[in-house]
Amino acid sequence: MQRFVQLALDFLTGPDPVVPPPQTMAPSPRDDASPAEPMSSVFQPGTWQHPRANRRVRLAGCEVGYEFKRGKRRTIGLSVGPEGLSVRAPRWTTVGEVEAFIQEKSGWVLDKLRASRERAGALERARTVWSDGAEFDFLGQRVRLVLDSAHVFASAGAALEPGDGDALPVLRLGLARTATEVQIRDAAQAWLMRQAQQVFSESLQRFAPQLGVSYSKLRLSSAGTRWGSASADGTIRLNWRLIHLKPEMIDYVVVHELSHLRHMDHSPQFWDVVASVMPDHLDRRQALRRVAVPLGD
Repeated sequence: MQRFVQLALDFLTGPDPVVPPPQTMAPSPRDDASPAEPMSSVFQPGTWQHPRANRRVRLAGCEVGYEFKRGKRRTIGLSVGPEGLSVRAPRWTTVGEVEAFIQEKSGWVLDKLRASRERAGALERARTVWSDGAEFDFLGQRVRLVLDSAHVFASAGAALEPGDGDALPVLRLGLARTATEVQIRDAAQAWLMRQAQQVFSESLQRFAPQLGVSYSKLRLSSAGTRWGSASADGTIRLNWRLIHLKPEMIDYVVVHELSHLRHMDHSPQFWDVVASVMPDHLDRRQALRRVAVPLGD
């Protein structure tokens, strides 16, 4: 069976983050210096616990449970994602060396963990409670949901009506007001997925010729940590929840994945391909990292 290579664009960080080079340790503060806010007031001990944690380390007064694995690599690698801290190390590296490296990078680790916590809070605030009158984002614009079982729909029991003046656009669903949250969510998300299929296809068809590539098929994804991926057989997978975002962000993910059909890596040559049709891709990438799209609604 032919072996396909697949690359993915992650929600939070894309490729594994590059740990900054070691820096000279700052001198200890003088006794008369104003003390910085203790990390223990920001991080409660034991707060950071990776679900697959098999080791613990104490960083600036905070206990961090992290996932530790050894493998075929030459250097120690740190990454922080939605689940917490993960550490990878060569087989020959001692545990002492690994923990010394984590301590050396403690500021970076704690900053990333704090950002992860803030993002989790933003995701919770963005979560939609599916009910009559609920609001959600569609192509970067706020839309209000209205249940209307008496409405005559042209297709599929849903219709988007433009806003009037300052009023929000309305997605009218052919459901009774007694519908459950699950029924409303399923109907609304079915409509969103149909829109995603159309919008993503149009973006792919627009950018593929510009990049000099051909894709074989588009598949919608519900991945929990990836915006999209590209396979060597030409399959492009895009997370349907991108439909919540502004078109320029959707286009960035499309261009990113199509560019992998030229280079199956994140080499300088790959980024040159991305930049050839999207010179502002770095700005779009940073904007994409800041968005909060709940995964479970």
